[in-house]
Amino acid sequence: MKMKQPFETVVARHGATVLRVCRAVLGVHDADDAWSETFLAALRAYPDLPDTANVEAWLVTIARRKAIDVHRATRRNPLPVDELPDAPTALGIPDTDEADVWGFVGQLPDKQRHAITFRYLAGMSYAEIAAILGGTVDAARRAAADGLKKLKTNYPGAIMKGAGP
Repeated sequence: MKMKQPFETVVARHGATVLRVCRAVLGVHDADDAWSETFLAALRAYPDLPDTANVEAWLVTIARRKAIDVHRATRRNPLPVDELPDAPTALGIPDTDEADVWGFVGQLPDKQRHAITFRYLAGMSYAEIAAILGGTVDAARRAAADGLKKLKTNYPGAIMKGAGP
């Protein structure tokens, strides 16, 4: 019988993947809140998680739902500002050399954006993606392929790590 890992180990092992998923779905600015909410919810539910569960897929599902919650809350509560900054800063934002491509990823339709995120950032199979997004394996594969095609068309510098058939 497989024993469940301590929750701290789960956070250490999957924290970066969950953060990448949150950033891809929400953008850099709202991702930290969704990441925190994901692990708070996971901490509460972890004792009841079966020992045989795919923890990464479970966390990605929670992250996706928390990202939707943050997205909805942001839409309901706009924050007006007096002045727009002259230019965005890269201070404290890891991987800023890829920030442009994530702006284009953020403009993709939801299914394509999520399929690309789960496939190329979380390393999930199309079957796992289909289970999370709903639909078939072929639909998940098609959504990822269509999203990549749009990225290559709209953002010529978009060469995603691990992208391929």
